[in-house]
Amino acid sequence: MAYKGFFKPKNPKKYKGDPTNIVYRSRWESFFMSKLDLNDSVITWASEEIIIPYRSPLDGRIHRYFPDFYVKSRDPDGSIVEMLIEIKPLKETMEPKQGKSRNRYLTEVKTYVINKTKWDYARAFCENRGWKFIIVTEKDLGLNF
Repeated sequence: MAYKGFFKPKNPKKYKGDPTNIVYRSRWESFFMSKLDLNDSVITWASEEIIIPYRSPLDGRIHRYFPDFYVKSRDPDGSIVEMLIEIKPLKETMEPKQGKSRNRYLTEVKTYVINKTKWDYARAFCENRGWKFIIVTEKDLGLNF
């Protein structure tokens, strides 16, 4: 079942983009948006506002990857940190294991290969800018819904 909607920030000035059009595509994203909006160390943030072109290993064509979040924050030492954050189920961050139906296994392999490719491009994109790239899972969020 899809869980999707519009997020209404309490601190719209912190949002980089149109604060009336912030879409979440999962409960995890909605939860994370609330944390960004209310965290005093977050200077600015955005959702799916950055585009990273990548070449798909499946069809060889250029596609566009929209990381879930851009965050600019202040570390406890006062330094400014910029990062891209992707929220994914833990199972999609690991190489699939065989033992399932053939079709399900092939679908999971395809998803994993595409995700890994996107993340490799995102890491290079961030490295070129002095940013960080972080993948956040339900374990990191302390959630299991």
